[in-house]
Amino acid sequence: MEAQRAEEILQSPDTIEVQYQQSSVWIEEVNRQKETAQVKLLEEGKRIEVPVATLEEKA
Repeated sequence: MEAQRAEEILQSPDTIEVQYQQSSVWIEEVNRQKETAQVKLLEEGKRIEVPVATLEEKA
């Protein structure tokens, strides 16, 4: 995923499914300079920082 799309998902009023390594996540913040995103792993409730390129949008 690109940082621009991650920001669009973050700002969207809709719920858009995003995964990180086959785990569902909620995008909480995007850092365009570092090309990273702060995400919350939905199953664990844990917050981690990941490269935006490793996020996958599920249709």
